[in-house]
Amino acid sequence: MTSHEQRLRDLKRLRQVRDRIDRDYAQPLDVEALAAGAHMSAGHLSREFKIAFGESPYGYLMTRRIERAMSLLRRGDLSVTEVCFAVGCSSLGTFSTRFTELVGISPSAYRKSAADATEGIPSCVAKQVTRPIRNREARRAPRS
Repeated sequence: MTSHEQRLRDLKRLRQVRDRIDRDYAQPLDVEALAAGAHMSAGHLSREFKIAFGESPYGYLMTRRIERAMSLLRRGDLSVTEVCFAVGCSSLGTFSTRFTELVGISPSAYRKSAADATEGIPSCVAKQVTRPIRNREARRAPRS
């Protein structure tokens, strides 16, 4: 097998890992389990995933969880703790810290402000305009 063929095989596996994270974000996932499912070592998966998608598998998983949490918080019918566990986080402290890093405000502050800010907007539009922007993405954005 040539290195080009190996690279294509790895990219296919990486897409499958990303798809699994997208699908099973609320399940307990760790890099070792994801790597085993992709027939790669955890270190190789982490390195290759970051090269391919710009962030680690864990970072990608947490971004998916926070995006879903934002949607649940906008609905307003669940507490922050309920949302934390609904998206697969097992620690309210870690969830709140990560949420604040990605969104810029705490989950409780987001819950209070988001319901009013997105009232009357279709959920598909609200999801797009409220998507968290990581710091490295914000630096790349062109200034207007």
